[in-house]
Amino acid sequence: MQVFNSSSKIIITCNKRLSPYLQTEVEALGFPVKRSFSTGIELEASLNDCIKLNLNLRCASQILYAIKSFRASNADELYHELTAISWEDYIDFNGYISITSNVNNDSITTPLFANLKVKDAVVDRIKARKGIRPDSGPALNKTVLHLYWQGNTAEIYFDTSGETLAKHSYRKHPGKAPMLEALASGIIYSTQWDSTKPFVNPMCGSGTLAIEAALMASNRKPGLLRMNYAFMHILGYDENIFFAERKLLKTSVNKSINCRIIATDHSEEAVRIAEMNAKTAGVDHLIEFKTCDFSETPIPEEKGAIIFNPEYGERLGVHNKLEATYARIGDFLKKEGKGYYGYVFTGNPDLAKKIGLKASRKIEFYNGRLDCRLLEYELYEGTRRLDTSSN
Repeated sequence: MQVFNSSSKIIITCNKRLSPYLQTEVEALGFPVKRSFSTGIELEASLNDCIKLNLNLRCASQILYAIKSFRASNADELYHELTAISWEDYIDFNGYISITSNVNNDSITTPLFANLKVKDAVVDRIKARKGIRPDSGPALNKTVLHLYWQGNTAEIYFDTSGETLAKHSYRKHPGKAPMLEALASGIIYSTQWDSTKPFVNPMCGSGTLAIEAALMASNRKPGLLRMNYAFMHILGYDENIFFAERKLLKTSVNKSINCRIIATDHSEEAVRIAEMNAKTAGVDHLIEFKTCDFSETPIPEEKGAIIFNPEYGERLGVHNKLEATYARIGDFLKKEGKGYYGYVFTGNPDLAKKIGLKASRKIEFYNGRLDCRLLEYELYEGTRRLDTSSN
């Protein structure tokens, strides 16, 4: 159907502060970016282009294809504008739809009411033309529509992703306080690691950072691990295009890599979970796992990156045990990491001071709603311990 070949505004969303890394990914795929903002980017593309984007992007959350922009001051006007769209050309009357929204309109007290009006407009239109109403509900595994309504301006989109792209489909065993895969990708993109040098991840937890590094080093894209997207449930979808894109991903995989990726944790359970997740991702053979205290982590002679994601507890109130851990991390980086780039991801600036090394960069991220920093340390030969008040 023509809609799959028609260009329109595309909004690709991401977690706050990931948009610079998302933009780099999109541009590497050959798509010019028209606008970047804190939680996403805008470009022009077709629904068929959205297939490529969905399969390739590591930092994205949702890929939204604009259907119509209009003015609506209240729910009745919203309903009226939406019933004018030929939904019967896009959605199977035997299908299933779900609605998501971002709403800030004075007449709407709850986004659920706006979602209901969208659903009613769509199914009423289809029933009037086809005699049958499609089913609807909260599941995001079929056709998904997204309403963006701010003030009197509204836009309706196909959410071509459905379930979020920020999860990369391999973490069947999350472990304790797991890091979102898209965030891990953004963190790695922000470092000086170039996929050919050692990547060392002490305190690896459920293994997300090490697994994402292995996926990048071997050029394995997220689309290799997922077989259902919302774009598949829009009328006119051609599965041949999807499978052609997926074949390209398969043929682009590097089955062996030129770097060592090492992941350690003191918890046998954490390492077991990390190994299972790595196996699901298809990269267990590319990662060297070890159960040990982080101070016993093997450090290859060739210089690369060492990255820690330690527990950082509550932002207020520093724990003595964590203070000691952060001080030990600083000692480890100073003694064992000479010539490496060292990184510590934390949401606790008080604990970060206990590392006792001068950060060359402090890169801003959010972990959920928590304001975090990735601290970068250039670990030259002879790096000396600093007074904790200097960080």
